[in-house]
Amino acid sequence: MSHSTQDYVKWFRQASPYINAFRGKTFVIMLPGDAIQHANFATIIHDLALLNSLGVRLVIVHGARPQIEARLTSRATDSIFHRGLRVTEADDIPLIAQAVGEARVSIEAALSTGLPNSPMHGAHLRVSSGNYIIAKPQGVIDGVDLMHTGKVRRVDTNGLTTSLQNGDIALVSPLGYSPTGEIFNLSYADVATQIAISLQAEKLICFTESEGLVDNDRQLRRQLTLDTCTQQIAQLENNPAKGMRLALTACLQACQQGIPRGQIVSFTEDGALLKELFTRDGAGTMVYADIYEQTRSACIDDVGGILELLAPLEAEGVLVRRSREVLETEIDRFVVMEKDNTVIACAGLYPFGDDIAELACVATHTDYRKGGRAAKLLSHLEEAAKEEGIKQLFVLTTQTAHWFAEQGFVLGKLEQLPDQKQDLYNFQRNSKIYFKQIP
Repeated sequence: MSHSTQDYVKWFRQASPYINAFRGKTFVIMLPGDAIQHANFATIIHDLALLNSLGVRLVIVHGARPQIEARLTSRATDSIFHRGLRVTEADDIPLIAQAVGEARVSIEAALSTGLPNSPMHGAHLRVSSGNYIIAKPQGVIDGVDLMHTGKVRRVDTNGLTTSLQNGDIALVSPLGYSPTGEIFNLSYADVATQIAISLQAEKLICFTESEGLVDNDRQLRRQLTLDTCTQQIAQLENNPAKGMRLALTACLQACQQGIPRGQIVSFTEDGALLKELFTRDGAGTMVYADIYEQTRSACIDDVGGILELLAPLEAEGVLVRRSREVLETEIDRFVVMEKDNTVIACAGLYPFGDDIAELACVATHTDYRKGGRAAKLLSHLEEAAKEEGIKQLFVLTTQTAHWFAEQGFVLGKLEQLPDQKQDLYNFQRNSKIYFKQIP
């Protein structure tokens, strides 16, 4: 089997839990007008069709700012913007409706393709559009009348839900209608956010030009808590990256209203959406309301995951082999670090007497080493040991002595071990013995 084939098999196996978890769930996709005009647009459509075939319920909310700009260039005056919103005059509405219709038709046409030997062959996607959004005027803000620029008043949740239950892809444009028949120009980000909240979607996915939020060192920020997201939005107040600020704000608002995760991916990178959804580390930036990567006490369901972590280290002779039966009886001694329902690190604590305990089975998944996770587990176990009145930890190691020394462990002697552990010491392994006082 070739290396590329092996990588594909590995990826496909890792993706299967996500496929099962996403089936029947609702994703709201925030697609800017720039993405519709980009060369990568066709592949985005292919990836959305794939999600639909996997049983994901999709609502696509599209923008149309560049399309609107192109239509409005025929006017003698430039558009006025206030707080990022276009002041929409009554005369602008016909041109804006044309531009929005152009963007919507482009998406519908792309979702309707099905040529042989193409990724869309046999998809037979059905697209549902309509008056899902009841709008109201933004009104006067800071003394500026935004006229026919509106905001979401109500989402037709029942109508959207019916379309999704029928297997349709719902396509929603950034236009809203009032009960009196007025048309309002809306922010597509506001529409997407309000739909996600109304449907209590599993995810709000925002496409932007960049791969995600990048820090000052040009490093991608893969996860953001709500507090960190708020700080980042404030820092982007006067930043030209308005698309990123819009996406972060949408994710923040959605998560604050009960959506588990908002995710930002690039519309310029081929396959970014699939990598973000079907790999543990993703390809963009995720804003999350829950604990995405957590440390907790192990349970019986974690035995399989722990065995997978320990197996390669046992094969190398780094750890003493433990059978499934032994691990099942000792599972309450273990702490695990979990990411997206996958055990990525573990460690065990075995008390000997009242005030001393052994640290054992410290292991981290190969994909997550050098990330400080083992140190975090150690800190967690030290706190747990302190609560139990344990004042000293010891560890037996053959190949990782330097790491334990870096964590404050000091080389000791066999006679310093508890008598029971001395009797079990394997002289053939000749493990080094390290101790650490718990303050």
